[in-house]
Amino acid sequence: MTRRAAWLLIALCAWTLWVWLTFMWIIGHQQHPIGFKVVHGVIAVGSMAFGLAAGRIGYRALRGAEGRSDGLVRTDHDEMADREGLASR
Repeated sequence: MTRRAAWLLIALCAWTLWVWLTFMWIIGHQQHPIGFKVVHGVIAVGSMAFGLAAGRIGYRALRGAEGRSDGLVRTDHDEMADREGLASR
């Protein structure tokens, strides 16, 4: 994964959290039926979970790219291949 892709995932996380937290704050202070609030709360939690997962993947990719000149992240497959002596050269 490139640094650009990793930053895109982190931006996706930030945007998702901002949108849903703002939306839930607004809904919480308006007069809506409880069912409406519950349904949107469940959707918000699911969406934020996906956003946080994307952010975690991006963050881990950036941490893995530190010190590499090509800006790419090593995958578990690359590390297993190194251990088995199968790394492409």
